Amino acid sequence: MKQKNTYTFRKLINDIHLWLGLASGIVLFVVCLTGTVLAFEHEIKDFFAEKLTIEETNEKIAISSLVNTLKEKEIGFVTGVTLPTNDLKPYVFNVKKDLKERRGAKVLVNPFNAEVKKVQKTSADAFLLVMFKLHRWLMLDTTVGRPIVGIATIIFLILSITGIVLWFPRKIKLKNFKQGFKIKFNANWKRINHDLHNTLGFYACIFIVIMGLTGLCWSFEGYREGLSTVLGTKVFNRSSVKLNVDKIPTDKILTVDELIATANKTLDYKGELSVTFPNKRNNYYSFRKSDDSSFSPVFTDKLYLDVSGKVLAVDYFKDKPFNVKIASLIKPLHTGEIYGMLSKIIYFLACLIATSLPVTGTIIWLNKLKKNKKKK
Repeated sequence: MKQKNTYTFRKLINDIHLWLGLASGIVLFVVCLTGTVLAFEHEIKDFFAEKLTIEETNEKIAISSLVNTLKEKEIGFVTGVTLPTNDLKPYVFNVKKDLKERRGAKVLVNPFNAEVKKVQKTSADAFLLVMFKLHRWLMLDTTVGRPIVGIATIIFLILSITGIVLWFPRKIKLKNFKQGFKIKFNANWKRINHDLHNTLGFYACIFIVIMGLTGLCWSFEGYREGLSTVLGTKVFNRSSVKLNVDKIPTDKILTVDELIATANKTLDYKGELSVTFPNKRNNYYSFRKSDDSSFSPVFTDKLYLDVSGKVLAVDYFKDKPFNVKIASLIKPLHTGEIYGMLSKIIYFLACLIATSLPVTGTIIWLNKLKKNKKKK
């Protein structure tokens, strides 16, 4: 009598989940662990950075005067400034020693007494740079590391889908579903380990999928271009706005303070304002402002003014088409910055769970191996 074939669809899904998990476990552990740390990258940097203590002693000094102060102190060419909404926080000036520099440096300035403090790199910056390189390309050559991380991310997406399939109980009953929502801490350690893998993986799954789908944009250029095609707009569109600017007579040129006042009238709400000064390519000021009352700190409006204060263009985030909004939010969707501190905490926990999954999954497999050996 022939033995009945017992290799079911669920068994196939289980094998796919198992072997892909074992094959990618180490890479996924590193990528998820570093992602957990990077969830609070800016907060860690700010905690270890030197502070500039500010007391409200008198009227704030004009931005134009502070720009001249930085020039007189030969700190560099000022390319922009960020003005916080909190009066007891410093202005952050962007400066370049050489205008050919790509990013330049940041300088903190006390708006009440013009005290200047250069932002120095700390050990936290060095540590987070290592975390970033491990997260993006495993500190290998980028041509090698990026595809490895990308392939591991694709595997993680497959693991998430197969994991959800395996999470569903064999018999669809309410009481069976309840077991998948909780961890039985009063059981033996093997059952607790299984529940940690099964239940926590279920809760973190949706965030893992979001991080995976967005993260592939950095690993594969073809994927990024394909996503741009699907969305109908470019992902990571860093091209500057093309504006026709007439030559302005010298007597009609406004000071940067007057232009900032105009910008705040146009973008009439309380929020952090970033100003980019004119340069060789763009003979106009660009402003970026976020609304303090918004539920997301990454929803920013943009304004462009010529040196006479004429409004060249206004780009309100709320008026953008849905596909353009999604394309512009790929990075905050990946990093968890999309809803500020709340989403960062959620992403931190999701990444922490994702880091544990290769460990708990391997332990489950080892326990099954021991069990099968005992049976034999």
